Amino acid sequence: MNQNKMIITQFNPKYAEQTVAMWRDSKEQAIGQKEIHSFGNHVYYLNHILPKQCQIDLALIDEKVVGVVAYNKREITQLYIHIDYQGMGIGQTLLDRVKAQSSGRITLYTFEVNENAQRFYEKHGFEIIGRGHENEENLSDIQYEWTSK
Repeated sequence: MNQNKMIITQFNPKYAEQTVAMWRDSKEQAIGQKEIHSFGNHVYYLNHILPKQCQIDLALIDEKVVGVVAYNKREITQLYIHIDYQGMGIGQTLLDRVKAQSSGRITLYTFEVNENAQRFYEKHGFEIIGRGHENEENLSDIQYEWTSK
């Protein structure tokens, strides 16, 4: 992949359907479970609800959405990379951007079944601070925290 072709940009609704399709595919592969919300509801959530709670950034290659991150100064609520583009540094690029804008401490949850995500976060300095299953998928969660040194 030519790094110069990747653009990080703030979310724009013109990318909503592409983003949701990528998000759903990535999540389904990660947790082995179909998305419980309809595609239309998911698009609505991305366009109207998530932006009120979070900054949303997209990674684009040739106008194709290859990654999404939703975050604020203390928490990452969503981070998904297109299944065909994982392992290329896109997640790290998005994560570095979040760290740079953070309060110096970031928490996030990932599913216990998602071992790739766990390896990714641990490689990037996140440590486990809790476990539970407070999600609508009813899967065990791991809570991670990163603090700037």
